[in-house]
Amino acid sequence: MDDNIKRMAFAGFIAKGLVYALTGVLAFLAAFNLGGEKAGKLQILDFLEKQPFGKVLLGVMGIGLICYAVWRFIQSIQDPEHIGNDSKGVVKRVSFFISGLLYLGLGFFAIIDIFKEPSGSGGGSSSSMLTGETGKFIFLGLAVALGIKGIYQFIKAYKGDFLKKFDIKSMADATKRKFIKNMGYAGLISRGILTCIIAYFFAKAAMRPTGSGEELKGTAEAFSFLQENSSGPWLMGVVAAGLVCYGIYMFTMSKYRQFKD
Repeated sequence: MDDNIKRMAFAGFIAKGLVYALTGVLAFLAAFNLGGEKAGKLQILDFLEKQPFGKVLLGVMGIGLICYAVWRFIQSIQDPEHIGNDSKGVVKRVSFFISGLLYLGLGFFAIIDIFKEPSGSGGGSSSSMLTGETGKFIFLGLAVALGIKGIYQFIKAYKGDFLKKFDIKSMADATKRKFIKNMGYAGLISRGILTCIIAYFFAKAAMRPTGSGEELKGTAEAFSFLQENSSGPWLMGVVAAGLVCYGIYMFTMSKYRQFKD
């Protein structure tokens, strides 16, 4: 595989890891009333913009996310790691392409945001309302897709397939192997929990009467759901810590990930 493609993938892993790590840290602090906030990906960009040299941070993040998107497109279209064209391979490659579209949009949003005046709002999830039968089918489709994605995270953690990306058996350092495993397991489980909760939101929206509408909900609302349906801050805190682990796992990908040439 071309070294430039590998460097692009590594830059993307770092950017994605930073998004998840910041999301987890802010949510963890919010869970225990230590500051922070329950944030989704767009709110993370807003958070970065408010920091010293925020525009520079947004630019670096935007470029990194676009690199990750391009890597996903390459995985989907060129199939450099020979995933294949069987049913399982096609599903994977389509999911890579969809992931690429999402991160491409997020990366461009970060770049565009550099040239906008900072707003007082945190972005939130007050996006457009989808009403009517079409909206119900869209919500139901999203619920099914997200539900499958959430369950897949648990399956990946259970099978440990993610470790194949590191050629973990060839690592001589046992501590390093254990660290990568633990970060991956915790991160995938946490990500699976949040994705399944978001899938529940969309399924609930699909079941509402036609015309009632439903606000689009994401990671921030999933953390609120955990907070409201537990006896204390611990459940939200544990899941938030898991997202930090997923961010760290992405950082390890940028250093130790092996590519199938």
